[in-house]
Amino acid sequence: MTDNKETEDKKENVAKEEATDKKETKKAAPKAKAKKAAPKKEAAKKGDKKDVAPKAEAKEKPVKDLKDIGEAVQAEAPAAAAAEVKDGPEAEQKPAPRVQKIDDLGRAYATGRRKDAVARVWLKPGSGRVVVNGRDQTVYFARQTQRLVLNQPFLIVNSVGKYDVMATVKGGGLSGQAGAVRHGISRALENYDPTLRPPLKKAGMLTRDDRIVERKKVGKHKARRSKQWAKR
Repeated sequence: MTDNKETEDKKENVAKEEATDKKETKKAAPKAKAKKAAPKKEAAKKGDKKDVAPKAEAKEKPVKDLKDIGEAVQAEAPAAAAAEVKDGPEAEQKPAPRVQKIDDLGRAYATGRRKDAVARVWLKPGSGRVVVNGRDQTVYFARQTQRLVLNQPFLIVNSVGKYDVMATVKGGGLSGQAGAVRHGISRALENYDPTLRPPLKKAGMLTRDDRIVERKKVGKHKARRSKQWAKR
């Protein structure tokens, strides 16, 4: 009986040892697999670092001294200059040159305005005759001041007696009409000879004079004339 018990105990111990060995082998197997996979991952990481390292170095370098800043600026200067040269002609577009504007009869046309008057002016090379509404300027504008205003553009460009003018004027009074014809002659001279534009522009002949009579206000005799004050 004792022998049978001993053999049974031995068998049980052997079975327990075998079970424990199996468990240990199962636990050890995943660790071994993980160890085998680890070198591959490390190798991949090392390979990635080798690939990425040069790019990172190419992007930025640490600046420690003023010399490094000067070198970086000198390296970037040629590229910036090349970019400016490329953008220069496109950004700075020169205005188109002015061209002579004349009709089939060789006349330059322009419209002039002053106050309520509007003048249509035709100008061509001639002897200096000025006709306004079918009458000579000395007849239509009887005052010397009005004729002086009308001939100002010719005096500015030193061309008195070199052009003939034919104009038609409507609206306003004689003063406004003289200013309108002057404005039209100035613009017609520019259209006939674009080189005359600078002196005319400088003298203000090409600018429309927008001064007009101020309207009358309620409670006043005129625009600003107040009623006479009475003490009693």
